[in-house]
Amino acid sequence: MFRLQGSKVLAVDMTGDAVKAKNGSMVAYDGQMAFKKMSGGGEGLRGMVTRRLTGEQMTVMEVKGHGTCWFADRASEINLVNLQGDKLYVESSNLLATDAGLRTGTTFTGMRGASQGNGLFTTTVEGHGQAAIMSDGPAVVLRVSSQYPLTVDPGAYVAHQGNLRQSFQSGVTFRTLMGEGGGEAFQIRFEGDGLVYVQPSERNTIAGDV
Repeated sequence: MFRLQGSKVLAVDMTGDAVKAKNGSMVAYDGQMAFKKMSGGGEGLRGMVTRRLTGEQMTVMEVKGHGTCWFADRASEINLVNLQGDKLYVESSNLLATDAGLRTGTTFTGMRGASQGNGLFTTTVEGHGQAAIMSDGPAVVLRVSSQYPLTVDPGAYVAHQGNLRQSFQSGVTFRTLMGEGGGEAFQIRFEGDGLVYVQPSERNTIAGDV
């Protein structure tokens, strides 16, 4: 049902079924489509609040009908993820669309810093179906194994899946080395077996410095 047209446009072919997508991301459609805003209701969509520290919230719309609908968001690169009963953890700002067979919610992934006591909430997508995630520049998928844990700058983190343990550790980030950091810098460490999606561009966010 999901397919890419180029690297920055998602085409979804529908035959009476539905898809959930980021509000305002529809760029074109043919056939008969109905659109419904779904902010904060149903299927754990309230869980789209991932960074409560900054008050970031994602508004979702449901698109249902017969035909093809095209989605894009600020010329971001789009990556398709096929889920076979497993769970995807993704930043809300990086989630473009999910098909009707997937459930969305929120999970608490740990403390950003013991001194501040701030927690990090991440959007979860699980079930059987396809999800489309976005990245600023082409995403890189990195494998994590028991022999090779992975440390990621929070500004470059997009999503992860698999049997991974996530923790936060204080450390020197590239921005700190360049004299651009401030406060307590931290990194995200992944251990176990799974995949981590990272983007080649860091967000303008306080995520990397608490």
